[in-house]
Amino acid sequence: MNNSTQLLPLTQGLAAQEAYIKRTLDMIERDTGERPIGWSSPSVYPNIDTFSATTAEGIRYTLDGMDSDVLSLLHSPSGPLLQIPYPAVTVDMGHYLTRGLEPVDLERLWIDYVTEPAHEVTADPRREATVVAIGLHPFVVGTPSGALAMRRVLQAIKKLDAVWLTDTRALFDTL
Repeated sequence: MNNSTQLLPLTQGLAAQEAYIKRTLDMIERDTGERPIGWSSPSVYPNIDTFSATTAEGIRYTLDGMDSDVLSLLHSPSGPLLQIPYPAVTVDMGHYLTRGLEPVDLERLWIDYVTEPAHEVTADPRREATVVAIGLHPFVVGTPSGALAMRRVLQAIKKLDAVWLTDTRALFDTL
């Protein structure tokens, strides 16, 4: 099962999505010993039923929203769902595969993408906090040049006082 050969059954209704999500979560729990509470749809393509299907299966946060940099709480028929923004511009795969960018190009993009909101909040501390999710894939950042670029990104971001460097689960756990 992967996000290329068995996509989320978007045209088959809520029950089909619930079954797909349950099967996915069961497989992850079986192989890792931990059941996820976060979800990102294959190829980040949800529909109106996806949020209800995920919360029905115990998912508490999603990365299926690509249109904001602010956390939001969605209300689905089966419960609340925290939407963590996941903008396409910060995902390595698209830049690498379709735009021909190299990891060093992504390094500059990521540092700029995090640094600018940090400057904005420093200039106006009353400004609403923003979130930058960076999507990583092993065939990009898992290479020697990708790992080196990511190391430099992390070093640069750690120097910004207004930035909390964390993962999605820790972000969810603080709310």
